[in-house]
Amino acid sequence: MNHASFRFYAELNDFLPPHRKRVIFSHAFDGQPSVKDTIEALGVPHTEVDLILVHGESVDFSYRIKDGDQVSIYPVFESIDITSVLRVRPQPLREVRFVLDTHLGRLAGYLRMLGFDTLYRNDFGDAELASLSNRGKRILLTKDRGLLKRAEVTHGYCVREIHPRRQLVEVLRRFDLARLIKPFERCMRCNGLVTLIDDEEVIDQLPPETRQYYDEYHLCQDCGRVYWRGSHYQRMQLFIAQVLEEVAG
Repeated sequence: MNHASFRFYAELNDFLPPHRKRVIFSHAFDGQPSVKDTIEALGVPHTEVDLILVHGESVDFSYRIKDGDQVSIYPVFESIDITSVLRVRPQPLREVRFVLDTHLGRLAGYLRMLGFDTLYRNDFGDAELASLSNRGKRILLTKDRGLLKRAEVTHGYCVREIHPRRQLVEVLRRFDLARLIKPFERCMRCNGLVTLIDDEEVIDQLPPETRQYYDEYHLCQDCGRVYWRGSHYQRMQLFIAQVLEEVAG
C-alpha cells in the first residue's frame, strides 16, 4: 500500500471531516491514481481547486500520485497573482451565466433581478444540469458537491450559505460580480430580457389603479409579464443596496 501526505487550504476545508481540516494527513492508495481523482475521493470537487503543488512544484489534474508525495491543494485565488505557476482551473468564461440546481430557486430569482442570465427549473436532473453547464458555458451553482465532481462540469461552485440572501452575497463575492450588475434587465420569473414599452401596448392588461398612478412599463420578451415601478420596486432597490453594502464589507 502506498501513502502520500495531503494538506488542503482555506475554504477547501469545508469539504473535509474535522480530523482532516487544516492539517497534513496521510492517505493510503493503490497504484497511481490521478491527483484529480484522489482529491475528489477525499471529498473536494475539482471545480473548487485552483492550484496543486507536489513537493512544492505545480502540477495539473492529470498528475499521477506516487508513494511519498507531499501534496498541497489551494482554492481559487482572487487577490493573489499566481500566473507564474500552473493553474488547474480553466480560463474564466467570457460571459457570466449561471445554471442552478433545484435547491437554489430563491437565489436564481435574486441573480435574475441583478441582471444575470440564470437558468433554473425545479425539475432539472443532475445529468441535465451538467450538460446545460457544459454546453451553455454556464457556471453551475449547487448545494450538491457530488454534482460538481462530474467530469463534464468545468465551471461550478458549491454554495455554502443556507439563507438565500446570504447565498447571493456569497456568490457576488466569490465571482467578483458587484461591478457587473444590471438590475431589472431580466424577468425574475423566466429569465427573459425586459424592455421598455409604450403603455398603449399593455394598457388593457393593467388594473385601473396601476394605469392611474404609473406611466412607465417594461415587458418580458419571453413570457410577456409586465413590470412597473410600484412600491415593490423601492423595496427591491433597498434590498440591492443593502446586499452590495454587505458584499463590499
